[in-house]
Amino acid sequence: MRDTGADSFFGDGVAQIKVELSGVSQQFPRPDGGIFTALEKVTIRIEAGKFISLIGPSGCGKSTIFNIVAGLQQPSDGEVIINGRESTGMVGAVGYMLQKDLLFPWRTVIDNIVLGLEVRGVARKEARNYAMPFLEKYGLGGFADAYPGTLSGGMRQRAALLRTLLFDSDVILLDEPFGALDAQTRSHMQEWLLQIWQDFQKTVIFVTHDVEEAVYLSDEIYVMAARPGRVISHLNVPIERPRPRSITLSRDFREMKSECLNLLGHFEDEAEVQSH
Repeated sequence: MRDTGADSFFGDGVAQIKVELSGVSQQFPRPDGGIFTALEKVTIRIEAGKFISLIGPSGCGKSTIFNIVAGLQQPSDGEVIINGRESTGMVGAVGYMLQKDLLFPWRTVIDNIVLGLEVRGVARKEARNYAMPFLEKYGLGGFADAYPGTLSGGMRQRAALLRTLLFDSDVILLDEPFGALDAQTRSHMQEWLLQIWQDFQKTVIFVTHDVEEAVYLSDEIYVMAARPGRVISHLNVPIERPRPRSITLSRDFREMKSECLNLLGHFEDEAEVQSH
């Protein structure tokens, strides 16, 4: 396994690790009385402000990792540390966005976006006043009073992402947020996400089945295998930012993409990887 970046040090010599999974395993009972191991001794260390992607075949435990980090699921073994504190089973320590936008159809765009702030006790008027400049800046200003049913898929995802980013957490989990979008909209949303990530300076953990998307967005990539779910490689993405779309044609980009595909075992047929 090639492990890069996890032991970087800043300023006072202390590694600024924002999120750490240490020896996390997850087992479930089987109907036949046996044990199914979904995750086996997963260790991941993520520095503050990094954009990290998890890639791997279906069933390798990527979503299980997210549920554990979000405190929605208790691991069978191991621990989760967020901001230097043991956070295993703690709900509310991170923002979490699923592939489905989960916007409430009876609430307007702005009222959906401020929902997390309201849950944390901020009055709706105050929350709306706080959120409106972000809607204006990130292309939703003209849709503040619209309802989700009137929006395109890309606009709905923008609203859901803003809701997640405005949630009072500096760690954001994004579980295939662009998986249901067409190719052109997906490309626009990737560029939009990079801009908003740089502006908000959040630590992002991103799940995708799209290897090109992972390389384009990420500082580092964790490659996983299934049965049991485990990390098989940790790769640094040696491509400078900012990244214009044309960077996908560069030699460094193509080599990184090929390395990921090779690790996944589908380097001869990228389409097979995308279809999982």
